[in-house]
Amino acid sequence: MPSDGATQLATVRQQIAELDALAQQTCQDLNTVAGTERIEKWKTRTVTLITAVIGDEDGQTFAHIHPGPSFTNDLLEEFTDLVDCYRAPLVRLADKLAHSSSPGS
Repeated sequence: MPSDGATQLATVRQQIAELDALAQQTCQDLNTVAGTERIEKWKTRTVTLITAVIGDEDGQTFAHIHPGPSFTNDLLEEFTDLVDCYRAPLVRLADKLAHSSSPGS
């Protein structure tokens, strides 16, 4: 059952913070293979959280996000593109939740 708006927004913001921390860790250690594996585990947890806290529709929408092909030879750039692929939809979801839970909406 979906939670209240404040809990939903806090959950999405927490997932954005976790994603940013994973990105920062990977940029520091320059191990994009391990970083990509961590992102995949994070995505699985995030889909489960979004489904449980926000709803099935939003969870499935996030689950169906897949990065497109990359044509660079820069592994770090490809990794940051992967992070952006997941971060942008979470930011949009957070904005949607913030607007729907604000007074007067």
